[in-house]
Amino acid sequence: MAYTLGSTAEGQKRSVGPQHCVTRVELSVTAASLLDRDVASKSDPFCVLFQEVDGNWVELGRTETAVNNLNPVFGVKFQVDYHFEEIQKLRFAMFDEDKCASQLYEHDFLGEFICTLGVIVSNKKLHRPLILANGKPAGKGSITITAQELSDNRIITLTLSGRKLDKKDFFGKSDPYLEFHKQGEDGKWMLVHRTEVIKNTLDPSWKPFTVPLISLCNGDVDRNIKVLCYDYDNDGGHDFIGEFQTSVAKMSEAQNSLEVEFECINPKKQKKKKNYKNSGIIIVKLCKITRDYTFLDYILGGCQLMFTVGIDFTASNGNPREPSSLHYINPLGSNEYLAAILAVGQIIQDYDTDKMFPALGFGAQLPPDWKVSHEFAINFNPTNPFCSGVEGIAQAYSACLPHIRFYGPTNFAPIINHVARFASQALQQENAAFSQ
Repeated sequence: MAYTLGSTAEGQKRSVGPQHCVTRVELSVTAASLLDRDVASKSDPFCVLFQEVDGNWVELGRTETAVNNLNPVFGVKFQVDYHFEEIQKLRFAMFDEDKCASQLYEHDFLGEFICTLGVIVSNKKLHRPLILANGKPAGKGSITITAQELSDNRIITLTLSGRKLDKKDFFGKSDPYLEFHKQGEDGKWMLVHRTEVIKNTLDPSWKPFTVPLISLCNGDVDRNIKVLCYDYDNDGGHDFIGEFQTSVAKMSEAQNSLEVEFECINPKKQKKKKNYKNSGIIIVKLCKITRDYTFLDYILGGCQLMFTVGIDFTASNGNPREPSSLHYINPLGSNEYLAAILAVGQIIQDYDTDKMFPALGFGAQLPPDWKVSHEFAINFNPTNPFCSGVEGIAQAYSACLPHIRFYGPTNFAPIINHVARFASQALQQENAAFSQ
């Protein structure tokens, strides 16, 4: 793609809702061409997963042992909590089981692979060679890791109404509302959702509502759900109208203008009155199950993130030669800006295949004419502001500092517009590729 700082392209506005960036991931492991450490037979490999915690490797789990097998497909899976905002370093170590060994280090080492969880989920299926402790290849040994999101992110949307509900108010009709309860493993009922109250009617129409399917029925569409109907009273003594039991599977029959009706039964009235039929009808007008896509769904689906850095070079930062300035590079070669770039960039880079990041600055006077710019490439290449990796950004930033003059005002709108234009160009090229 041609990359020009001054180019303009019109893009479509797209709304993005909040995404939950923590979820549970299942990792499946296979290996191929492992080293043969046994004399009379082949190796008996198993895989151990470690996670780096405060500089130490902590074991998370082990697979089963694949007896006499140099190309194991392990049945035991690893489950890990995925946090997008963290660098989660993982180590997959292969060992040949020695039945006499009591400690892990006593088993023969077959090789290992170290990476971040972000790298695994961004590739979805990762194939890499195994490495020995001395840094050399473990023969032709390799490992394949596959990531799968475990959370059930389906949501259910229900639209309900009532017909001929019992009249409970002396001076009016009823003020009905519904409660949905799911049955726990202990058999007890637990409230999941309560609708709004519809005032003074026996034929209510409640607003559509959406709840996670896992909240309503633990993801089991055949699990019993109890729906209770009440008449709301201001004093909190709500009058019971009736109830019925159903399941998501049953309510899901309400599709394509086909409604599902349930008799609302009051057990006490049913026992007392011989001619009792019901206390009204509850109608499921629409039941729709969809998927609420998570951030990880997009990553596993191949979504790439582009990381663009915008750096404030206005005079409000202070003289970069003075320790009080945020741009002051200390004897260790770092400052507040570099720390922020590294902290964010080291996470984002796992989700960008080419790891080429544009880095821009604003609020500085540039040579040779010393005009103020609020949108310039810190590598001074306006047609190619890309830096190679996070380290490349840091190098370009450090090299840029002595050659510019801090000025102002603080105006980062041009950089935001620049990124928006580039995103629009990328979207147009992607759409053009799909249409061919």
